[in-house]
Amino acid sequence: MEQLPFSSLGKFLIGVGLFIVALGFVFLFFEKLPSIGKLPGDIIIRKKNFTFYFPITTLIILNLVIWIIIWIINKIKG
Repeated sequence: MEQLPFSSLGKFLIGVGLFIVALGFVFLFFEKLPSIGKLPGDIIIRKKNFTFYFPITTLIILNLVIWIIIWIINKIKG
């Protein structure tokens, strides 16, 4: 296994940090996005003292968006 130079590791850690900060902002303003988490197909089961929430449609759409972003980045790189 080849060791990474420290500059590559540093860039990687900065990228991970920026991703975490961006994710934090998304969670901060998540409530203000109107349809995220309330799409048709999202499963919500409410009982007396229990709520089960499984946002399957939201997860599929977010997965597709992330996949497209990664695909575009890979096309730009090479």
